[in-house]
Amino acid sequence: MSTLLAQPLRLPCGATLPNRLGKSAMTEGLADAQDRPTPALDTLYRTWSEGGTGLLLTGNVMIDKRYLERAGNVVLEDDRDLDLFKRWAAAGTVKGNHFWVQLSHPGRQCAKLINTQPLAPSDVQLKLLAWYAQPRPMTEADIQEVIQRFARSAALVKAAGFTGVQIHGAHGYLLSQFLNPLVNRRTDQWGGSLENRARLLRTVVREVRQVVGPDFPLAVKLNSSDFQKGGFSFEECVQVAQWLGEEGIDLLEISGGNYEQLSLLGMPAQEVRDSTRKREAYFIEYARRIKDAAKVPLMITGGFRSREVMEQALADGETDLIGLARPLCTHPDCAQQLLDQKLNALDDYEHRLVLGQGWLGNNSRSSSIRGLNALAQVGYYYWQIIRLARGLAPQTELGAWRALGRHMWNDFRLSRRRRGA
Repeated sequence: MSTLLAQPLRLPCGATLPNRLGKSAMTEGLADAQDRPTPALDTLYRTWSEGGTGLLLTGNVMIDKRYLERAGNVVLEDDRDLDLFKRWAAAGTVKGNHFWVQLSHPGRQCAKLINTQPLAPSDVQLKLLAWYAQPRPMTEADIQEVIQRFARSAALVKAAGFTGVQIHGAHGYLLSQFLNPLVNRRTDQWGGSLENRARLLRTVVREVRQVVGPDFPLAVKLNSSDFQKGGFSFEECVQVAQWLGEEGIDLLEISGGNYEQLSLLGMPAQEVRDSTRKREAYFIEYARRIKDAAKVPLMITGGFRSREVMEQALADGETDLIGLARPLCTHPDCAQQLLDQKLNALDDYEHRLVLGQGWLGNNSRSSSIRGLNALAQVGYYYWQIIRLARGLAPQTELGAWRALGRHMWNDFRLSRRRRGA
């Protein structure tokens, strides 16, 4: 009997995804010192394409080389290196899957090692003070430039042969910052009411649609909530989802959290009920209302680990596409195994990636320790990505301390290399 995961998904623009499994964006850090795609990225995405996933999404591809999420980000702001992007697009579609570019601007989530004066809606500094500088409030000219950069980069995505584009409006990056009233304290047309705070995201979507045309898949990644008191709320998400549907997007991906609330790193927010966590998918309880509001196909990313839960979410109409990320780092062919019904559950390594296990005691729940544990997990999966990009098998036995050390050293090395380029 065929699995629901193997059913194709037709998008509003007319394009069809070959199955219901999507690789969500994960930052790779594999660009060269000039922020260009590398053969390592070709190898990585060819491996994932061969692994059977119907939709691949790149990690953050930045629209402005002055502002990066981290050193090692690919930047697409002009056509000088379009041949390298064409090569990357071809590698990531060898099995007939879709391969979309996620376009992003970090806003205030741009580390000091990259830029000591990042941009943001207002001058609200990220609480991780050691790593992030006080942002400069954006002028009207800055905002208009960002809009045009998103549109220009989207046109280049299409020219390079990628099969779609996603606008990153989640996880506390710039477009998400405009949505968040804790960060956006503006009193002009870009701040205040939700309609004003959503204006930048909607304008970007509108301009991108104009340049890519009606037949090219256009997606948005949106937080179901920022999981911060006074931040972007679920009720606001539902309204923004409706507006995005009216703007004519083809797919809405739902995630959550930001750098100050690490739901995006696999740390469930306190507001998410235990019953939801037991069902694996962190954001599934929000899906029905968002989907009804947006009236476009929905992709839910975060926590899916068993085929039974994935298929039930599809059967119940809670989501149209299952977003996977970390499982593809340790099992790059897990999508094909799920489709062939040879795999019922994905291995989950987070449970043993706990720093100082055995001596933390009651302090293990502190925010600082939880943050370090989250970074150790991030480092673990980044290392698997690096190995896949080298054509090597994953190293699943890597421990938490070693993963954390490698991650911190690698980011420092990439930043130093970029400054010296």
